[in-house]
Amino acid sequence: MKISKLGEFGLINMLKQFVPVSKTVIKGIGDDAAVVPYSKSEYLLITTDMLAEDTHFTRRMPPQGIGHKALACSISDIAAMGGWPTFAVVSIGIPKNLPVSFIKDIYKGIQEVARQFNVSIVGGDTIKTDKIVINVALLGLVEKKNLTTRDGAKAGDVIFVTGPLGGSFKSGRHLSFTPRGPQARFLVENFKPSAMMDISDGLSGDLNHILKASKVGARLDHAYIPRHQGVSLSQALNDGEDFELLFTLSPQKARLLMDWQTQKRAFYFYPIGTITSDVKEKIDTKSFTHF
Repeated sequence: MKISKLGEFGLINMLKQFVPVSKTVIKGIGDDAAVVPYSKSEYLLITTDMLAEDTHFTRRMPPQGIGHKALACSISDIAAMGGWPTFAVVSIGIPKNLPVSFIKDIYKGIQEVARQFNVSIVGGDTIKTDKIVINVALLGLVEKKNLTTRDGAKAGDVIFVTGPLGGSFKSGRHLSFTPRGPQARFLVENFKPSAMMDISDGLSGDLNHILKASKVGARLDHAYIPRHQGVSLSQALNDGEDFELLFTLSPQKARLLMDWQTQKRAFYFYPIGTITSDVKEKIDTKSFTHF
């Protein structure tokens, strides 16, 4: 079987068989970040993202935007677990004919996001490659009481997103998005979502990850899915690269959140559907794939 037929998530599931996991690991492969012991009150979060030229960006795109995306993707993963980022290592594969100024600008983009989210870049590696490849490994922390994963959604929960979806790659928003760290911290500290993840592969595909992990189904109200101007429903469902948060709340907490945002608009959250008990109620998907 070819990798292209197996697919990204089929490959991940296959590789799980070859990865030994200690009993001390809280969460291994299968969520936005790994979760391991750290202190009496906190867990250590570990995530990594690899960006490849002509898959996640092109050389015609602004290099500072490429750098921004490289680190912001991983910060978004940490946010999806309810935590905050701390330290990162950045590795990069560089074609020998690439101008030095291009690499400098990539690192300027990384540096800007790092400052914004108080991340320290503490190392990395460089190699020669045919195309540009950037890999960020990021650590974060989360209070044990605030850890939020994909597998806690329950029937009756309301499904929310943190912002409009669709058209991110075509518009260039995937190079300038702001990770929803503040929104995630607000949610875990005040409403404790039952499940949460970030939207990188498309709403439809990522919601199905929550459904599979939580062993539930879902119904979406398409009329309430927020979209960027000029974006079709299909794009909002499937485009990916949005990096908004997708989360679920119990009906009671959902009502409290909606009441809160009618009075205060520090953040805005969009209810888009309901979790059901029927595991067969999956969402049709044509989401972004890395293969």
